[in-house]
Amino acid sequence: MKRSTVNDIIAEADAFIRSFGYILPPFAYWSPETMRQRKSEIAGIVDARLGWDITDYGQGRFDELGLFLFTVRNGDVADLKRGTGMLYAEKIMISRENQLSPMHRHIVKAEDIINRGGGKLVLELFNSAPDGSIDRKSDVVAPCDGLNRTLKAGERLSLTPGESVTLLPGIWHAFWAEAGDVLIGEVSTVNDDLTDNVFAEPIDRFSAIEEDVDPDRLLVSDYPQWLA
Repeated sequence: MKRSTVNDIIAEADAFIRSFGYILPPFAYWSPETMRQRKSEIAGIVDARLGWDITDYGQGRFDELGLFLFTVRNGDVADLKRGTGMLYAEKIMISRENQLSPMHRHIVKAEDIINRGGGKLVLELFNSAPDGSIDRKSDVVAPCDGLNRTLKAGERLSLTPGESVTLLPGIWHAFWAEAGDVLIGEVSTVNDDLTDNVFAEPIDRFSAIEEDVDPDRLLVSDYPQWLA
């Protein structure tokens, strides 16, 4: 993905997020140079991988296969293992109309996926088989805003604005937006995108960036290189 495309997506995403009255934290608007200048202060941002995150899953087809994310807050995996401390995370995401976030599951993370506004958010859900693969036969119990919904394996769950679903570890899920782009909230246990995503197909979690222009903002995947 070209850096110029990343810059454009960030600008478009910020406008879309603001249109629903959601305001990102101040560090979202720091330039790369400001982050470098404040390097000694921002370990809490860098270590938790807070900030901008845009992925095409390494496939180069962002409009068809991709997701915009911004991690607003995130705890520490070590605290999660101890069972004390900041055990939660929050993201704001955008799924563009008919843009697929591909089938995957988490090993540790439990998450609420919330339609915060826009079109319909559609999810395809499966249980895990004993070996961790996709169970294409058993019914899936999906807690939706306090009420359990039972779905056939692979049955599509549609969430309108204000509705949510809880996805426990091991639940395979893919999602996309219909009838317009969707602003998605995610509230979860500690998020570890480096180790806690298992994809059904051999794809990457992060995008390779072609540096055709300077970055307006750093992505979380830029931190190791740009803030080393």
